[in-house]
Amino acid sequence: MKKVLLSGIKPTGTSGLHLGNYFGAIKQFVDMQDSYDSYVFVADLHALTTVHDAEQMRKNIFDIAAAYLACGLDPKKVVLFKQSDVAGPITELTWIFNCITTVPYLERAHAYKDANVKDHEVSVGLFDYPILMASDILIQDADVVPVGADQKQHVEYARDTAQKFNRIWGETFTIPEPLILEDTGVVPGTDGRKMSKSYGNTISLFATDEEITKAVMGIVTDSSGNRPENVYAIHKLLRTEAELELLYAEHAGKYKALKEALAKDLQDFIRPLREKYLALQANPEEVYAVLRRGAETVRVKVEAKQMQFKKAVGLE
Repeated sequence: MKKVLLSGIKPTGTSGLHLGNYFGAIKQFVDMQDSYDSYVFVADLHALTTVHDAEQMRKNIFDIAAAYLACGLDPKKVVLFKQSDVAGPITELTWIFNCITTVPYLERAHAYKDANVKDHEVSVGLFDYPILMASDILIQDADVVPVGADQKQHVEYARDTAQKFNRIWGETFTIPEPLILEDTGVVPGTDGRKMSKSYGNTISLFATDEEITKAVMGIVTDSSGNRPENVYAIHKLLRTEAELELLYAEHAGKYKALKEALAKDLQDFIRPLREKYLALQANPEEVYAVLRRGAETVRVKVEAKQMQFKKAVGLE
């Protein structure tokens, strides 16, 4: 029996998806789909904390599902579904968890503290975000939840909540473990800093050949050596170091030639992803069908779990 893996994708649209997102997370999800009984959901209820435009929400949901499918998520191996399609059991469980969760406990959440530091008015949804996330995880009896090292707290909230429920009402929920995503190192941007939309130093995951060339030619280089380190750091994502050693030795000091080589490799890598993504955009029913099938599969599972937790608390 494979362990159950659960992961959520917040639908913030694909315009900001870049190589850092792919190598830092998406590729690892794709690589793990053979090793686990995997469930991946589009976290549209979570997105309501920031997206308040209905048309934008619909577009974001479709786009992010299409993006993950284009990047290799296989619906024959992974159950891909939309969170809101099974919202009833999840939100009912969230209310039950709320009734055993204290305000000081939620005040320790990183997102809440960050919002307070920035002097933002915090919505109830943002404040309660960790408990909705705990419900997502626990209702699936997830064994593992892949997260970055800085997101481990999300799984800790789910673990604490499951343990508290189990103490009060009896063993009901599996205690999940965080699966810390392999440290791929910081995927560098065109200026040498971590690739980030906020820095404006990204290379889009579905960029055209022309956009890739423009981005690569704009990579900041250090003229002090024979090897442009910022170019090389991105190139390592696509080729082995043995291959690059020969290439960079052949073009030592020739920064333009090395950038051209990187641009071509990126074009060859991104082109099939972009073509698949555009094909899905042109045939949206293919994406919607995947989400519907995923929801049908998950609904059976979460409704069975709903009967179990309602019986445990006396609501059956």
